[in-house]
Amino acid sequence: LLTSIMSFNLEKDLATRADYEKKILHVVVEISRGASNKIEYRPEGYFELDRTLYHQMYYNFDYGFLPQTLEGDGDPIDVVLLTTHPVPMGCVVKSRIIGMIQTKDQDGEDMKLICVPVEKIDPRRSHVNSYEDLNSHLQDELLGFFKEYKKLEKGKYDKVEIGWFKSIEESYHLIDKAIETYKNHH
Repeated sequence: LLTSIMSFNLEKDLATRADYEKKILHVVVEISRGASNKIEYRPEGYFELDRTLYHQMYYNFDYGFLPQTLEGDGDPIDVVLLTTHPVPMGCVVKSRIIGMIQTKDQDGEDMKLICVPVEKIDPRRSHVNSYEDLNSHLQDELLGFFKEYKKLEKGKYDKVEIGWFKSIEESYHLIDKAIETYKNHH
């Protein structure tokens, strides 16, 4: 049993969708809310400290990825997960999409899905059905974070572009495309 658990790869072995009909996704948490370390899950199956944020900032949300997806930057789709309490690194959270933030960086387009846990896990955001249901201050915080968190990283900050929020429908289009890209590369 221990061998099979240790050989389970969160990126390759976990399905993107927890429930296709109900549009529930598996989100793998890489960074717990409140952290200043940029942790990334590697395709080989381990978590690695990529860097400490160069700027005096911290993640004001949990951050992770959708398994079995591949975006243009060569990584799985990034996910901003809005939770009540920080979620430990490596935890899988059944979630639903409320929108997406359009961003670009030094590696190209790098969209950020915005998700909330399903009601059974955390009912505090059950009323949030779209990014538009988030208060304007939280929307500004999310946009501001992605604009500023690379501020002191030479050669990166000047390449960061933040668009606006995108709809749930556009988010699912991105997911479908990223699943297809993943399948074509594996």
